[in-house]
Amino acid sequence: MKRFAVLVLAFLLIPAHAAQRHMIAAANPLAAEAGLQMLRQGGSAVDAAIAAQAVLTLVEPESSGIGGGSFMLLFDPATNKVTSFDGRETAPASAKPTMFLDAAGNPRPHRDAIPGGLSVGVPGNLAMLELAHKKYGKLKWATLFGPAIKLAEQGFPVSKKLAKLLAANPDIAAMPDLKRYFARADGTPVQAGDILKNPELAATFKTIAKGGARAFYRGEIAKAIVAKVQHAPVNPGGMTLNDLARYRAAERAPVCATYRVYKLCSMGPPSSGGIAVLQILKLVERFPSANLQPDTLSGVHLFAQASRLAFADRNRYVGDPAFVKVPVAGLLNGAYLKDRSALIRTDRDMGTAEAGTPPMIKAEFGRGDTEEQEGTSHLSVVDDAGRAVSMTTTVEFLLGSEMMVGGFVLNNQLTDFSFVPVQDGKPVANAPGAGKRPLSAMAPTLVFDKNGKFLIATGSPGGPAIIDYVAQNLIALLDSGFDPVKAAALGHVIEPNGPLLLEKTPVLTGLAPRLSAMGYEVRTLASESSGLHVIKRTPTGHVGAADPRREGVAIGD
Repeated sequence: MKRFAVLVLAFLLIPAHAAQRHMIAAANPLAAEAGLQMLRQGGSAVDAAIAAQAVLTLVEPESSGIGGGSFMLLFDPATNKVTSFDGRETAPASAKPTMFLDAAGNPRPHRDAIPGGLSVGVPGNLAMLELAHKKYGKLKWATLFGPAIKLAEQGFPVSKKLAKLLAANPDIAAMPDLKRYFARADGTPVQAGDILKNPELAATFKTIAKGGARAFYRGEIAKAIVAKVQHAPVNPGGMTLNDLARYRAAERAPVCATYRVYKLCSMGPPSSGGIAVLQILKLVERFPSANLQPDTLSGVHLFAQASRLAFADRNRYVGDPAFVKVPVAGLLNGAYLKDRSALIRTDRDMGTAEAGTPPMIKAEFGRGDTEEQEGTSHLSVVDDAGRAVSMTTTVEFLLGSEMMVGGFVLNNQLTDFSFVPVQDGKPVANAPGAGKRPLSAMAPTLVFDKNGKFLIATGSPGGPAIIDYVAQNLIALLDSGFDPVKAAALGHVIEPNGPLLLEKTPVLTGLAPRLSAMGYEVRTLASESSGLHVIKRTPTGHVGAADPRREGVAIGD
């Protein structure tokens, strides 16, 4: 107990960290420490990410885990190549476009569809991590699960974030699996600082360490997942063993664009995050950096207008590229974005933006609406060889489908599909479908300087607001020259093409009346759920920072 307390206290006293050789920034001190152990053993950035994800499965189950999915951006200086890995969950063969409609043909309330088996997608995290490890791992696969197995067997201190979530959501904590695992002897939820053990997860990790990802997608773990989904206490689903056995992660080309003197690369479809982030930056690029300063009226306004335009395109055109002809090149076309940027007035809010008509469209789509939630995490890593990883990982809602198997939480990723499959007589790009990957907003991003050298790894959780969190972070880092600590702590501005959402800070609250006078419907939010984890290269090494809104740390040597 004392060892844990000292470790956590030491990390909490260091919100930012400088390092010369290697660094990891992750959402929990124990996860960051696991990644750092791998880096100290000569492991790669991918090795560190896998070890950290294994521990996050244990200590931050409300946000991510092996029962969910993830996207990874990776830069390898040996080849000067940026690549991306897609571990997004897929819908089972039983999924239908109408799966989230009620008997009258109306979309079900989103919250009602989350708990149980219907919302569970085939998890993609382990398959993706193994694919990346086969190409970029340095340590043995089994080694990477050692820290998580030890913590699961010996116990870990429950974090304040997890304890607060359980106390604030008694309906979630009452689901059978969660109640069994998270309840004290008197029936109350565990409290911050309680030591929690997870022998089931330790056994699961031992199986995976020995048998690889195959041991997850076939065999006893797969049978347990299918049984849980098909016999869920509410909303049973139709996932089969064949759905798990057929899952494949994918290596994909990232989406990249220039911004001023920089090159930025992020995640492409089935994530909308990368395209939208790059669009926002390209839409404001014509304005001087001085006009984009955070916490100023012009900076907030111009950012919000660009965000409106990007969200309008995102909601209409982006989906799983295996099912939808996403006009990626058209959405990032310079002439198209120049025309879209011309819609931004410096003195007025444009109101609800309509999707544009990018070149190279192959099909017409109806506007889709999604309600992605905030059960997500992000980590950034740089290793001794200069390889950089930016990885965003999720179980979708807080504690996913509210069901557990083998000690880990099962995702509810299928509720990221649009519940309405047809809009205005046109098919919605993000409608549910058998084998389809739901739309995401996750935007793990890497930035390179004018000489092509790695500069920044960043990303965040936060549902659709991820797009604005990351874009705002990048503008603060690149246009304002903020250091990672200041950029991560910046008050958030979110404009998903509706009301303008301002995080409650003195400066943003003070700007609210002037923004209202410009035509915005302004709403203030007590706090935001971002979890930015940033690493920036400096002349002497790297500087990292963790979002002060969560419990993460940046550590290295």
